[in-house]
Amino acid sequence: MRKIVLTFGLIAGAMLAAMMLLVLPFQDQMGFDRGAFIGYTAMVLAFLMVFFGVKSYRDNVAGGSVTFGRAFKVGLLITAVATVCYVAAWELVYYKLAPDFTDKYAAHAVEKARKAGASDAQIAEKAKEMEDFKKLYSNPLVNIAFTFLEPLPVGLVFTLVTAGVLSRKRRPAAS
Repeated sequence: MRKIVLTFGLIAGAMLAAMMLLVLPFQDQMGFDRGAFIGYTAMVLAFLMVFFGVKSYRDNVAGGSVTFGRAFKVGLLITAVATVCYVAAWELVYYKLAPDFTDKYAAHAVEKARKAGASDAQIAEKAKEMEDFKKLYSNPLVNIAFTFLEPLPVGLVFTLVTAGVLSRKRRPAAS
């Protein structure tokens, strides 16, 4: 199981990290909203490795059938490996390649509120909220925790669906 989890988890993690690094140079031209769309699309594609990993486990290790619990465990471990890779890539990006990320994101959030027609008081509140966020996000443990929570829901959905699909009882073909 370890080999399958590491193989498919690292493939998914490499896909996540590669997309992050490929998109980074174009972040200013794309904007944060398109960047988020591209990022979550990449997560969906990368977490397809959960399905292929659990299927490989079922077919090559478990003798052709797997329980929901075992499929969920394998999928969750693949998700965890991929998510750790994502976090490691983001820490590199955040601290070495884009240390001004929070400043740009804060400016984007305030400008978005302004364009949405927010009052001066609401804009001031948003600016304060973003300053608080920047202080909080500068703590490496908080940064890691927030980053870990970005791909985790996507991976959990893939894990649940995969466990359900691949653990179903198969009826023998009618003769």
